[in-house]
Amino acid sequence: MVHLHSILRWAIVLAGLWAVLRAFKGVSGRTPFTAADNKAGLFFMIFCDIQLLVGLLLYFVFSDKAKTGLANMGAAMKDPALRFFTVEHTLMAVIAIALVHIGKSKVKKATSDAQKHKLALIFYGIAFILILALIPWPFRQVLNAAWY
Repeated sequence: MVHLHSILRWAIVLAGLWAVLRAFKGVSGRTPFTAADNKAGLFFMIFCDIQLLVGLLLYFVFSDKAKTGLANMGAAMKDPALRFFTVEHTLMAVIAIALVHIGKSKVKKATSDAQKHKLALIFYGIAFILILALIPWPFRQVLNAAWY
């Protein structure tokens, strides 16, 4: 299950990058909001939703580390790796996915192409930055050494 969660992160990174770049291009070039722009946001949202389901399964069913952190939150807060995966990673992921959904809804309701691109850039951009921050990248030596 961890491997699936890890592989899905790359789908999210690619779809998020695609959605943010299309929104940036639309804002800077004042281009019409096309079906491709809509699909970029839709794929970003779909991959985030799938990742959320897999993550929740990991968190509540398969992860011994998460169960350990949830059982003793005081100890989890003192351990950087346990705190990251028990609280920070999970909370940032939920916030990022909520931003993607809010953005998708606001884009759908916007009346002008410029407004759609601007809203997409704001919401998808913030969500994408949060997602990049919550990924346990290999250069995070403290987390990787303690977690794996």
